[in-house]
Amino acid sequence: MISLSRLSLTALLACAALGCSARAAESQTVQSFERTITKKIGYEYLLALPTGYDAGAEKRWPLLLFLHGAGERGADVWLVAKHGPPKLLRGETPASPEENPEARTRRAAATQALATNFIVVSPQCPTGTWWDDEAVLALLDEITAKHQVDSRRVYLTGLSLGGFGTWSVGMKNPGRFAAIAPICGGGEPSTVRRMARRRTADLTSLGVWVFHGAKDPTVLLAESESMVDALQKAAVTDLKFTVYPEAKHDSWTETYANPDLYTWLLAHQR
Repeated sequence: MISLSRLSLTALLACAALGCSARAAESQTVQSFERTITKKIGYEYLLALPTGYDAGAEKRWPLLLFLHGAGERGADVWLVAKHGPPKLLRGETPASPEENPEARTRRAAATQALATNFIVVSPQCPTGTWWDDEAVLALLDEITAKHQVDSRRVYLTGLSLGGFGTWSVGMKNPGRFAAIAPICGGGEPSTVRRMARRRTADLTSLGVWVFHGAKDPTVLLAESESMVDALQKAAVTDLKFTVYPEAKHDSWTETYANPDLYTWLLAHQR
């Protein structure tokens, strides 16, 4: 008597030899799909050209691209000047009477550094939207084509929603920037790991200075910590991490009013 297991093996070998013709007819067919999708992108933005800028001269200037937070989205582009570099360039002083003379001096120095060294571009997100990586890069291309930009010295910074945007654009395109400064934002550590494998030199040569408030209830400190940890594991050595022990969500006012930030940015180039 032939055992059941031996019979099954014989049937299997026979099926293999005959190309399994005994099985049911294939129910799947191979198809293909192709379509061109057009995406319209664009931002309104504030543009500040530095003192001494001459469109006809050969001199090229550093570019600072600033991404605002969620509260500045809308259709009034001047909302962008509520915080950060565009606020400093408007000469608006902080409302707090607690600002001491030393802080005022530092803020004035920061404003001077911005006004004399950088082309400053501050786009605005429409209501209800987030920063779009492609649109930010397209704006960068537009400004570089139209103005005297030193492509070796392009810097990216942003706060809160703009901090997330800075992490996203900067980590996916590290070779486009000499340095980035994300403030109270967060990102995807997996993007850092991916770039560390694919574009190692671009990532490890990027300058990164991260800022966050230790008591931030809106975007937790852990968001920045996870990104810093990923950068450290990716062997990014040009890395600074400033945590303000008593700061809540507003860790940007002190950061942008610090002239050391602009000195640090200018020390980086591609």
